[in-house]
Amino acid sequence: MLKGNAIIGQSGGPTSVINASLCGVVQAALAATEIQTVFGMKGAIEGLMSDDLLDFSTIAPEVIEGLRQTPGSALGSCRHKVQEADFPMILAQLEKRNIRYFFLIGGDDTMNTIHQVEAKCREVGYELRGVGVPKTVDNDLRGTDHTPGFPSAARYVALSVQQAGTLARDMKRVDQFVVHQTVGRSAGWLPAAAALAKKSPDDAPHILLMPERAFDTETFLAKVKACYDQYGWCSIVVGEGVCDKDGNPVSASTVADKFGNTEMGAMAGASIAMELHKMIRSRFGWRGEFQVCESLPMCAADRTVATDVEEAYACGKRAVELALAGTSGVMVTIVRDSNSPYRTSLGTIPLCDVSGKQKPMPDDFITEDGFGVTERALEYLRPIIGPLPELSRLY
Repeated sequence: MLKGNAIIGQSGGPTSVINASLCGVVQAALAATEIQTVFGMKGAIEGLMSDDLLDFSTIAPEVIEGLRQTPGSALGSCRHKVQEADFPMILAQLEKRNIRYFFLIGGDDTMNTIHQVEAKCREVGYELRGVGVPKTVDNDLRGTDHTPGFPSAARYVALSVQQAGTLARDMKRVDQFVVHQTVGRSAGWLPAAAALAKKSPDDAPHILLMPERAFDTETFLAKVKACYDQYGWCSIVVGEGVCDKDGNPVSASTVADKFGNTEMGAMAGASIAMELHKMIRSRFGWRGEFQVCESLPMCAADRTVATDVEEAYACGKRAVELALAGTSGVMVTIVRDSNSPYRTSLGTIPLCDVSGKQKPMPDDFITEDGFGVTERALEYLRPIIGPLPELSRLY
């Protein structure tokens, strides 16, 4: 039995359910006899290095329970890339606080952080159990059927495209096109989710642009014209990370974060939705609009999927159970056992197989022309997003 203290952090961008995972970790850790004190890193690994910590024993139980339904990242976040020079400070802090259980909630860059810390502790002979908890709206983490946070963000996108598409269809004599941009640097899961909004051929969306397929201007504009000729308007949903055949972001972004990832959207002062709007208006002279939601799908607590909250909490709780049982160097995963009825279980994957890697959409999820998704993709998406409301139409 390894006795000591535990520490938990949240890193990278938030989701509407990341605090549910935090709640799962904290409640399970507080209940464990092996764990004496549960600390929270304020600002993730930067908080650990600066000794800016929260003692969860000072937080009322009802406040901790309330995290299940709270958006944002309650402990704060950072995007610090751990360097070799950071480890003396990290190890000193772990020893100072007698941290033996180490948990981080995040995406592939976060899993890289916990992987490095856990490996460095093993290298120097400091006994530490490190377990990662998955999180990302992008759904691009390897080894898990889907990530906590993705179902709720995907539902946000699908509902937004459905409702904005209804408006755009009714206003097509005024505005002939609409472009909706989603987050997602390297995978098209969120644009794909918009396809659930489509009930009839003229419903939004008409065109999906996903990072898994290279963008070609002329092919795209020809597709836009074909949609306009058939329906009198065109709805486009695009992932922010779409690039051309040479790997250049269509958003024209040249900004990179500390991990070497290309920054997209407003944070980088670049918008692919705006670029597509310019292309269409320049070629056809039409009026239209673009929508860049940025972080809204990451924090929309009013559109959260109930099973997403449950799975996020379960992943956090399971991370503590694994660590207490002696497991280290893994990330918790969600395993889909059944589509109908929808049923999942929890597994693990080694951190070394997750950190710095992505999970793009499978080829058979994308239509041959690259502008849509197949029925197989919809079968994957429907159970985790849930049904969308039926909207009335007069003609």
